[in-house]
Parts: sequence; C-alpha cells; structure tokens
Amino acid sequence: MIGRIFLFILTNILVITTFSIICSIFGIGDYVTASGGIDFAALLVFCLVWGMVASTISLWMSRWTAKRFLGVKVVDPNAPGEYDWLVAMVHSLAQRANLPAMPEVGVFASDDVNAFATGPTKKRSLVAFSSGLLRGMSRQEIEGVAAHEIAHIQNGDMVTMTLLQGVINAFVMFFARIAAHFASQSVREELSGVVWFVTVIVFQIVFGILGSLVTCWFSRRREFRADAGSAKLAGRGSMIAALKALQNVGEAEAMPASMRALGIRESGGGIRALWSTHPSLADRIKALESYSAQ
Repeated sequence: MIGRIFLFILTNILVITTFSIICSIFGIGDYVTASGGIDFAALLVFCLVWGMVASTISLWMSRWTAKRFLGVKVVDPNAPGEYDWLVAMVHSLAQRANLPAMPEVGVFASDDVNAFATGPTKKRSLVAFSSGLLRGMSRQEIEGVAAHEIAHIQNGDMVTMTLLQGVINAFVMFFARIAAHFASQSVREELSGVVWFVTVIVFQIVFGILGSLVTCWFSRRREFRADAGSAKLAGRGSMIAALKALQNVGEAEAMPASMRALGIRESGGGIRALWSTHPSLADRIKALESYSAQ
C-alpha cells in the first residue's frame, strides 16, 4: 500500500509519460528551429501549459485512483451500518471546518494503521481509514486522525500540491527535452528519432523522481499545519493522543515501509528522509505541544 502523496506522484509521472508518447506520435510541440537548435521560449511555454494539464488530470483522478488501488469502500451515509459513528464524526468535523460539502467516508481492508484524505476540490473529497486503524485506536484518537485529514481538505492541500506539481512537471519536461535533443544530435540521423523518444521518456521519469523531493518537502511542511488544524477542530489532546498511539505501534512491532499516509514510520535519517512525506512523529508531537502555548 502507498500513501496519498505517492499515489499522486505516481499518477502524475504516468500521465506526463503518456502525454509525451502521444505528443511524439502526433508531432505536437514544435520547438526546434530551422537550423536544428531549440527555441527555448517556445519549449518553456509548451512545458508550462502541459505540465499544468498533467498535474490537473492527476488531481481529478485522485479519488478514483485511491478507490481503485487501495480498495476503498465508501460508506453510505443513508444506510444504517457499523460505521455510522465514523460518518457522523467526520461530517461533524467537516461542519466545524465549514466545508461546503460533506466528504465521502471510506474504509479499506488493511492491518496497517493508515488514513488519508484526497479529492479535487473541497466539494468532492474523500476521507478513508484502514480497518487496522479503526480496530487499534480509541474513538478519541480516531477523532484526532479524522480532524487531521479534514484539515488537509480545509487547507486545500491537494490543490496547492497540484499547482506545485505543475511547475515541477514543466521543469521536468523542459530539461528532459533539452537532454533528449542533444542526445539525438550525437547519433546518426537515422537513429536520432528513436534516441530522442527513448531519452525523453527515461529523463522524464528520472527527473520526475528527483522532482518528487520538492513535493515531499512541501508535504512535510503541510503536515504540521494539518496537525495544528486538528488541534483546533478536535482538541490538541486528541491529535497528540493519536500521534502517541502511532508511536507506540511503531515501537511494538516493525512496521511496513508502506505506512506513510499518516506518517506511521519515523522519517529516518540520511537520504531516506528526503523522500519522506511526513515529519517524524516526535517532531510533530513537539510542534503540537508548542502550539498549545500559543
């Protein structure tokens, strides 16, 4: 299982790769001059436009992607069932956050202690919880988690992430095409087309992975804000209790590397920390304890 941010990044890379293949087949995007050079201004505009298009498509696919890949089952708020209390809790928090529409509430089967929020707009959002989280946490701790996810929606984090990713896409496409152009110029003319096509795809994937470092850094900053939002909506104690419960789980057993949607694992040291979408639990608890004094 992978977290919300990694689903978004993966979908985005697949979208821009597919787009590049289509552009290559149909010859879309003429930025090569008559002398065989590059019109950098034309290339930059081309990349900015389609980089934003790719990230927007990824955003609008976010709910579908989460349901498809994580097996999220949406709870019907109008049909009595075992998760009535969960829907009521999420909707109550959404009302406190003044969301324009109630988010969908979903549950997915997993022993992982996990939860996430996603969706293209505040009116079309989804908050999902793993069965492991619902079994292993108290109602107070679950409320802290739910408030954290509602705060993500309230703060418009997915839309902000989309704008950031669009700019990253533009630079990824821009530099991948420059690299591909020079690579294609270094081989025989009959091979240049194939070399350009292969090189641009490879460099887009490589640069896309490197660009995700910026996305992950931004995500870590937004987590602190969502924690503060949870403190406002559900009380600081509920969010701290949830984070400490996650700490206890992490200390009790070795957790899978996939548990990232709520920062289940510590971010770790060295290069691994650069690709972490969440700060360490200790840092988040410390920030919340400081927030209480404000």
